[in-house]
This record gives sequence, C-alpha cells and structure tokens, in this order.
Amino acid sequence: MVLRLSKADWFTSKVSATGLYCIPYKKSGQALQQSLRQYFGGLVHDDTPMVRRQAANNLAKFVKEMKTPVVIEEMIPLFQYLASDDQDSVRLLTVDILISIAEEIPKEQQPSHGVLLTSLRNLFEDKSWRVRYMVADRYEKSLLPAIVQLAEDKQWRVRLAIIEYIPLLASQLGVKFFDEQLSDLCMSWLGDTVFSIREAATQNLRKLTEVFGVDWAKGSIIPKVMAMGQHPNYLYRMTTCFAISVHIIENSILPILDRLVTDEIPNIRFNVAKSYAVLIDTLRRLPAEGTLANVEGKTATPSPRSQDLIQQRIIPSLEKLQGDDDVDVRYFATTAAGGNDEVMQTSP
Repeated sequence: MVLRLSKADWFTSKVSATGLYCIPYKKSGQALQQSLRQYFGGLVHDDTPMVRRQAANNLAKFVKEMKTPVVIEEMIPLFQYLASDDQDSVRLLTVDILISIAEEIPKEQQPSHGVLLTSLRNLFEDKSWRVRYMVADRYEKSLLPAIVQLAEDKQWRVRLAIIEYIPLLASQLGVKFFDEQLSDLCMSWLGDTVFSIREAATQNLRKLTEVFGVDWAKGSIIPKVMAMGQHPNYLYRMTTCFAISVHIIENSILPILDRLVTDEIPNIRFNVAKSYAVLIDTLRRLPAEGTLANVEGKTATPSPRSQDLIQQRIIPSLEKLQGDDDVDVRYFATTAAGGNDEVMQTSP
C-alpha cells in the first residue's frame, strides 16, 4: 500500500504515504527496505512543495530506523537536497532531520560531521527568518549536544570548523546563552594539543569581543584568561600570551606577562618575549583614547602613557629575558628588543 500511494498521481496520496514508511521498513528484508528508501527518495524530489514538505517532516523519524552506513550514504544526500529547497517551509523542517542524523552518526564518522556542520551553518545563515528561528529554537534542547560532540572530534579540522562557526552562533543566540552554554567550551580550545586550534581559539575570542563588546570581554573572558596564566597545563599558559585584546594592556595583559616571564617552561618564556614585541608595536600606535581601530589608516602619535609602559614595564622584562638560561628565549628576547632600538636606547 505504501508503494502504491507513493506512485499515485494525486499529491494527496503521496502526502499520506510519507508518514507510513517506518512500520513496514522495520518489518522488511534488505531488498524491500532498499525499495522503500528509493520510493521515499522520490517523494523528497517530488515537484509538489506540499509533498516535499511532508517528506521533510517525516524523514527525521524514518532515519531512526536505519543503520549508520545507510544514513551516511543515502539519507544525508536527501537531507542536503531538502535543506537547499526553494521553499522555506521545507527548509525549516530540515533542522529536525539534521538532529536525527547527528544522533545516529558516531564520532568515528568524521567526514560526515564536516558535511553536517556545513549544513548547520547554512541553516543559521538562511535568508528566511523562519528557518533561522527554527535552528535557534531547537539549538539548546537538541543541537547543543551535537555541537559539543563535534567540538571534541578526534579530527582537528572538524574542531577547527566548529570554532570558526562560534561567532555566528553567538550573534544568533545572544550573550546570556553563550555565557551559560558555550563559554567554557571556547576556553577549553585554548589548551588544545594542535597549534592551529589554539591559534583559532584566540581569534575566536577577538571575534566574540566584536560581537558582545569590550565590557563583556572584561567581565566574562579576561578573568578566565588571567586564571589560565597559572594553569598547570603549559599549553594554556602559552596561549594566554595571545588571547587578550589590546584594550586592557596595562591592567590585564602586562600583569599576566610579568608572571610568565619566570615560567619554568622555556616555550612560555620565548612566547612572552614575542608578545612583548607585539605590545611595543601596538603601544607605539595606540592613541591616548580609543583603540587601534580609531587610528587605522592614519599616522598615530603614541601617548605618554604608552611610552611609559614600554619603558617601565616591558623593557626591563625584555632585558631579564635576554639573560635567560635558554638560548631560544635569549634569541627571541634579543629579537624583540632589536626591533625596537629606538625604545631601548632611551631606556633608563
């Protein structure tokens, strides 16, 4: 009966058929199951929007009856087709399909995670507000576990894709949801074993600051980053050198670097030296009021306070690092100081 309804000329019969596949599928052999999947695929590709809409509405349940290889090889393409439908009433129903597929695919199926992540990003950027609302509405209850699972994927490129997706996600879901559900996840990436992930994680914090504002960063991010300066895992301490905005150099960044100058890990100390070089360059361009964005494309005159910070806080620390026992630390400290001869010559 299901196949007969699926082949009928009237769209009403096809609409009815979309909701009848699960029960016969569970009771059928492999050959008939394959036929059922093919006929359902025909409903997904039907010319009538109402048929496609009902197919989308029932595909999430149908996926639950299938084995993982079938979901990956046959159902993901059907999902992608529906997710690109020209009718937003069809596309918004694919959010639940995405959730069902994500729940059926184990962590080991890494390539599939990338496909799902791309599709999720597209849904978040959909031109229809109804589709974007559906994603946001489903996110906290159903999509968040899938995102966390992808964030811990063994393949670092999948983790990287998630990081790049976070600022968009944050702008859609708001600061309260981010602080409660995603903040700790973002901080955990700063200690990832892969350098590209740690680097992307610091860029992510900068982008989040652009989304939520500097005041939010001071209250929600800076304290956590400062605490990382004393983390027992040296990867977290290393990343601390790069994770903070220039807006609070004096009160937050320099105190952290001052502590890390004497860190027991040489890699930490030479990264501190490299950070000092960046800070000197930044302070020499930073206006008395505002940020570097205020002087972009202009010739900036360093403020007296910036010069004082270089002379009184940074230069003494660089001189100390130039006498370090580790040759690499001495090299990076000397390089940092050498690029600022003018400053060094006027150092007291």
